[in-house]
Amino acid sequence: MRFAVDTGGTFTDLVLEDDKGILHMFKAPTTPDDPVRGILDGVRTAAQSFGEAPEALLGRGELFIHGTTHATNAIVTGTTARTALLTTKGHPDMLVLREGGRIEPFNFRVPFPRPYVPRSLTFEIPGRIAADGAILEPLDETAVLEVFGRLRERRVEAVGVCLLWSTVNPLHEDRVGQLLAEHLPEVPHTLSHVLNPILREYRRASSTSIDASLKPLMSRYLGGLSRRLREAGFRGRLLMLTSQGGVMDAEDLTQAPIHAVGSGPSMAPIAGRHFARLDVRADTAIVADTGGTTYDVSLVRRGSIPMTPETWLGQRYRGHILGFPSVDVRSIGAGGGSIAWVDEGGLLQVGPMSASAVPGPASYAKGGARPTVTDAALVLGYVDPAYFLGGAMKLDVALAEDAVRRDVGVPLGLGLHEAAAAIVSVATENMVGAIEEITINQGIDPRGAVLVGGGGAAGLNSVAIARRLGCTKVIIPELGAALSAAGAIMSDLHAGYRALHYTVTDNFDVAGVNRTLAGLLARCRSFLEGPGTGAAEHSIDVVAEARYRHQIWEIDVPIPFHRFEGGDQVAGVREAFHRAHEEIFGFGDPGSAVEFVGWRATVRCRLRGRGLGRLAREKGYRVKLPSSRKAYFGDTGLVEARIELFDALRPDRPLKGPAIIESPFTTVVIDPGAQVLRKRSGTLVITP
Repeated sequence: MRFAVDTGGTFTDLVLEDDKGILHMFKAPTTPDDPVRGILDGVRTAAQSFGEAPEALLGRGELFIHGTTHATNAIVTGTTARTALLTTKGHPDMLVLREGGRIEPFNFRVPFPRPYVPRSLTFEIPGRIAADGAILEPLDETAVLEVFGRLRERRVEAVGVCLLWSTVNPLHEDRVGQLLAEHLPEVPHTLSHVLNPILREYRRASSTSIDASLKPLMSRYLGGLSRRLREAGFRGRLLMLTSQGGVMDAEDLTQAPIHAVGSGPSMAPIAGRHFARLDVRADTAIVADTGGTTYDVSLVRRGSIPMTPETWLGQRYRGHILGFPSVDVRSIGAGGGSIAWVDEGGLLQVGPMSASAVPGPASYAKGGARPTVTDAALVLGYVDPAYFLGGAMKLDVALAEDAVRRDVGVPLGLGLHEAAAAIVSVATENMVGAIEEITINQGIDPRGAVLVGGGGAAGLNSVAIARRLGCTKVIIPELGAALSAAGAIMSDLHAGYRALHYTVTDNFDVAGVNRTLAGLLARCRSFLEGPGTGAAEHSIDVVAEARYRHQIWEIDVPIPFHRFEGGDQVAGVREAFHRAHEEIFGFGDPGSAVEFVGWRATVRCRLRGRGLGRLAREKGYRVKLPSSRKAYFGDTGLVEARIELFDALRPDRPLKGPAIIESPFTTVVIDPGAQVLRKRSGTLVITP
């Protein structure tokens, strides 16, 4: 038995795969004050469905896979550890100067962004290594120990070490790490060449600082999660989601907690790719995961999931960059809990503020008074107040109507239904904008893609979004309401390793590159013999980071072999780079040499030998719903919409809108003029 849990801003999703391969889905409100309590609440709900004690259910667990926003939230709210950064003497401003980018180059009213670690906690270390690895100035250990004394005085809780050219020769950085372990053993530290051996100083320093700042927090969180799961009866393996679209052991994540940042949304495209292939045989898909707080958008292109090195926490250039390749996910503050409000200019806005799980939308009757997208959907007749979460939670229509009327209808001079429809319409436009950023702005035509709707609120306006984009199909999987948790069930155990070795195609260093690749592959094999033991199957992928001469940014070129044997292979990789450059930038320069800067090897282990199973029909959720109810659509007004249960809809029988497909976890609105068909896999395929 396997458990996959995704802790969101509003709900905690649990997908359970039983010993027969059948899937079970459950939701519980997220508990921000203690996220583990929300996880255990979900387990208790599952145990009730199985008719057994939570301890017995967890005791049968083989794997517990968890995705959390704990690390991301800590960075956003500034609750990470008090962190110091040790840098080479003469280079204390890496986090201050950054890379010089600005969103608005001539808007001088925008304050310069603060460094992740303040200058007051940045300390210079005497000692210098050259770009070729030569020692220009020996490390001054006396000065290092003096710095340690200042760290004690300032009660530093974590230390990041990023010395110049440690990626070429780590001697000084390793020695500083040894001294930290000897003199400040209670203070966790991160060495940049161990964590992220890349070329660019700012990105390496940023990732090192972020990782160090998260170590005390995530060690406590994961230690507490592991302990409480053990106390609750779990005896299996605890795995954590990563931002690279895989999982790793919880113990390993405590050594590199930066991989937990943005990990939850990275699972949605994994599930989206599976369902797009299974249900409509599409290799290009837009995957939209609509939760209570955020709207996360990702892509599947020709069957692969794009990665990006430009992952920022906050706005580009104004936030902090992770410095690691991660699944390309764009997030905006738009979801079921997004608050609607009228600004000073009289314009309706939706989000980015969210009612979250506490106090929640007005209709939750838990103290929230401001209208949200969920409240608007309730007013429009899209959501059944008596069947929310399968009837486990009742919604108050009167409170939703009061909030929508007071905060939107009266200020804008709109009737109740018109105000609610305006809220959903603005939320839709915000979501369309997020999709256009990741598609049209990157030269991708969304009309050639299917839209995969995930998250509990996806079904409310996916048809409207698809119509705006021109998508020909929308698919809502059975597991769509917990898309990220479903992706976690099918994700692979993985580890990535990288190294620098510079060479050029017209004078290619075959021996040096092969030594570098051999080192990376040895680390992959060591992983297979350790955490990867017992995997159903495994793969090792090698990538070169390459560029034309005089360029400053590299692009990834997959290497289909693990060792260079001669000039033909070099020529083949060079041609692959030309093709990749032309696809990304619209041109190539076949006559130019190609520089190779870095090399990466990623090992992936499949933990499950079978395919994804079907979703079970939980007995407690089988109810009799009315055959129809009034629903409001902007173009047609109030109409009678047919009501169908998701799991009772007969396969391969088209149903025309207006209709509403109900399930315990989501509501799918089929607008007038649209048509829905349930596939035998259980997925809804909608023609907008």
